[in-house]
Amino acid sequence: MKNRSIVPFVAGLALLAACGQPEKKAEVKLEPPPTIPMEDFFKNPEKSGFRISPDGQYFAYRAPWKSRMNIFVQKVGDTTGTQVTTDTVRDIGGYFWKGDRLLYSRDINGDENFIVFSTSIDGKDAKALTPEKGVRAGIMDDLHNVPGMEQTVMVQMNQRNPQVFDPYLCNIVTGELKPLYDNSKENFENWMTDHSGAIRFATKTDGTDNVTYYRASEKEPFSEYMRTGYKDSWNPLMFTFDNKNLIVSHNLNGRDKTAVVEWDLAAKKETKLLHENADFDVSGVDYSRKRQVLTMITWEGVKAEKKILDDKTKALYTFLEGKFPGYEVAVASESDDETKRTIWVGSDKVTGRFYYHQDGSDDLKLLCDRTPWLKEDQLADMEPITYTSRDGLTIHGYLTLPKGRAKENLPLVVNPHGGPWARDGWGFNNEAQFLANRGYAVLQMDFRGSTGYGRKHWEASFKQWGKTMQNDITDGVDWLVKQGIADPKRIAIYGGSYGGYATLAGITYTPDLYACAVDYVGVSNLFTFMNTIPPYWEAWRKQMYEMVGDPAKDSLAMREASPVFHMDKVKCPLFIAQGANDPRVNKDESDQVVAALKARGIEVEYMVKDNEGHGFHNEENRFDFYGAMEKFLDQHIGSGYKGAAAADSTAAKKAA
Repeated sequence: MKNRSIVPFVAGLALLAACGQPEKKAEVKLEPPPTIPMEDFFKNPEKSGFRISPDGQYFAYRAPWKSRMNIFVQKVGDTTGTQVTTDTVRDIGGYFWKGDRLLYSRDINGDENFIVFSTSIDGKDAKALTPEKGVRAGIMDDLHNVPGMEQTVMVQMNQRNPQVFDPYLCNIVTGELKPLYDNSKENFENWMTDHSGAIRFATKTDGTDNVTYYRASEKEPFSEYMRTGYKDSWNPLMFTFDNKNLIVSHNLNGRDKTAVVEWDLAAKKETKLLHENADFDVSGVDYSRKRQVLTMITWEGVKAEKKILDDKTKALYTFLEGKFPGYEVAVASESDDETKRTIWVGSDKVTGRFYYHQDGSDDLKLLCDRTPWLKEDQLADMEPITYTSRDGLTIHGYLTLPKGRAKENLPLVVNPHGGPWARDGWGFNNEAQFLANRGYAVLQMDFRGSTGYGRKHWEASFKQWGKTMQNDITDGVDWLVKQGIADPKRIAIYGGSYGGYATLAGITYTPDLYACAVDYVGVSNLFTFMNTIPPYWEAWRKQMYEMVGDPAKDSLAMREASPVFHMDKVKCPLFIAQGANDPRVNKDESDQVVAALKARGIEVEYMVKDNEGHGFHNEENRFDFYGAMEKFLDQHIGSGYKGAAAADSTAAKKAA
């Protein structure tokens, strides 16, 4: 892939042939956009998540009430909605329609023990369907249009055993729960239903092998169907519409990238390749419930990509993309008869706009702009980039450069993603836009171990925390410095979760590279991290030992890769933020770093929120965190930075 130009645009060569004068370059006056208030990037959207009801008569959407996102409902054709929920504990995130009711979930104070709720559209009988403390629950199958299941969904929860999830039928009106399977002997961890709502697959891991069990009907016992090593991927996405075979994504038989295929259940083999890509994993499908056809294959490449499979869907997307050239578009929801829908439109500079569309009409009615206070022409471009690591690996990523500033000698914020078995993608990123608006360049990279780039790229990360994974980050910084884009004296590193680990690794293993650092819920000690994983991760402990390190067999390497044991190397200022109820990265991970630095007489700016978990979700806490980050970065690499001035002053004095 060729990188796009990063040289400032120079306009209008004035040809003065008549005067016999040489060509002159007209100077471009760079004008940075106005400074946008921090809160505008991180406050709750005005409205979001429009979903049309199954009968096509109503919209539901989320909007803020008392600083929390709640659900509202409005009739199609009306301009105002009626509030349905009045939650002040946490934001309501995902939700969906079930008939004329709405189901949603939230946790308490960030503990990730999600509770499933149901409510009528007037909000008068909202109720918790699953236990409100100490149990993690979620919707397993909405049983949409399954005969006899009009008031029923399938949930899974770990009430019996915190390490595994058992399936239940749940009446969404009465709250009655009915166990679906006695899981006390097998302790299956996950389940998959067919289009009739029958549980046909169950999965579990023995530590390093992933084992899939199958039954032809609910009257039969499960038997082992497929066993794959954890490095292999075999993921059934859905049953074919006759419930006889499967649509699967997999990378078996020597594939490096996952492909989507049709799979013969009886023969246990791929029968038809639906789509694959030479550079990226392909793993998503969409389909029409009404017409019972696959409509598209989806994957994330440099940007979101799709292969459309049927004419009706192709016509719809041709129409939408013609209406919004240069933007990403997606159908957000559809009525059961698939004639009415909500459309999402967005980009790297648009958080999202929702529209209403009806078959037979060329009109699209704007329902909302999620963040109308953010002006597209004041925001920065997110450019896909690639660079080469020191050992020859191609690293994909994204570079957001501040708008209206010369693309040279910029302060840089390096922002490695969490996971680490995840990836960054193209689109609106409020952190990147906030930092770019303050004049910082922002580098995000999909270092080895990032998902979506195939098996080899992922496997290259095994037992490489703090080693070649960290080198990939360092190499990205060096790449920008060599191009003259980044000021080597003004480089910060900031990340959350694994990105927080990479932040701590960056300031301990390459202490001269960074001028300051922000660690957000990051791992610091691989030993204590392994000892405090949530109970529902326990089944994958052996895989984590193989991918990160075994505390018994790899103790020396794990100690070397644990930044907390190398705090004596830290030279730059550090700001840490942590949720007290974090179930994934225990608060002790941050406490250890603070204690180690204080033992050296070094004060650390440390923000702890007692009502948060793995990241800050409540609006007021987001404001506190990003406000503190803004001041911290400004002091050390921004307009308040004194390092360069002090160096110039010292040099001047020596010269005198």
